[in-house]
Amino acid sequence: MRGGKGMNRRRVLRALAGGGLALAVAPAVMLGSRPAFAGLDITQFNAWIQGVREEAATRGVSSATLDEAFKGVAFNYDVIALDQKQPESTITFVDYLARVVNDKRVAAGRDLYRQNLALLTRIGTLYGVQPRFIVALWGIESNFGAQQGDYRIVEALATLAYEGRRAEFFRKELINALEILEHHDVSAGNMLGSWAGAMGQCQFMPSSYLRFAVDADGDGKRDIWNSTADVFGSIANYLAGNDWKPDQTWGREVKLPAHLDSNLISLDIQKPLEEWKKLGLRRVDGGDLPVVHKLDASLVRPDDTTGPAYLVYGNYKAIMKWNRSTYFATAVGTLADRIEQG
Repeated sequence: MRGGKGMNRRRVLRALAGGGLALAVAPAVMLGSRPAFAGLDITQFNAWIQGVREEAATRGVSSATLDEAFKGVAFNYDVIALDQKQPESTITFVDYLARVVNDKRVAAGRDLYRQNLALLTRIGTLYGVQPRFIVALWGIESNFGAQQGDYRIVEALATLAYEGRRAEFFRKELINALEILEHHDVSAGNMLGSWAGAMGQCQFMPSSYLRFAVDADGDGKRDIWNSTADVFGSIANYLAGNDWKPDQTWGREVKLPAHLDSNLISLDIQKPLEEWKKLGLRRVDGGDLPVVHKLDASLVRPDDTTGPAYLVYGNYKAIMKWNRSTYFATAVGTLADRIEQG
């Protein structure tokens, strides 16, 4: 995918948010205070909440659910501070990969893969998704469930929607969250996640939850906070719902010839592996590409003009639908490969 420094920076921010690194690299943010954000009047917040209640009621959300959801909810200045202070990071892909796919996470992923092999095999077979990718997404999104976030989702989404810069998006996600509560899969007090509204061990936004969360353990609830089976099933269902191919991998790192046309580095361009071979691309060890596999591939370079390059397949694009960052998608594929090698 091509793009200048602005595009590169936005891609880094999405990758950091999805890869659990935002807190690790963010500059210090003064939380717990009540800063005066320019032009922001919160005196109408409660009246605005009443309008949300009325809209949710038209979608079938009961008064009892709404009372529970909004009990104690207030405008959360910390959420806006975090949203406005996202790091203008210039971290390189190599640095990002070293942080996200480090030896500690790889070792933990291999152990958890072995511990949950029977469950992963069942779910992988059911949805047509290789288990190593389920574990890799789990690891990068929440460090295998250890870092889910502790913000009340309803309060975070209400704050972001009221603040207004992305009002339509966050209001829709807030209504979706209220519908989830109406289904009684989780209580309002236990509906926790990131300040941006991503929930549970797979960090689904409420809209993704409604589309892809599943009850894989059969207890009648889609619990992506506490049920490992539901987390695995929901991740697999998401990938399966976005054209995942169980007989393909995600891609591979490659060596580029010295004079390759840089315009070919784009997810929008696909060529058979045989054509990439003729253009001079090789495995990183110098060997030939596996042209026996009749796959179309795109060439990506996460840092645009420097750093490693990768030939990627359709499954890479499925991961990109989860998080539209080449940093993130390449890290998921790399972690999946390293887990399998253990």
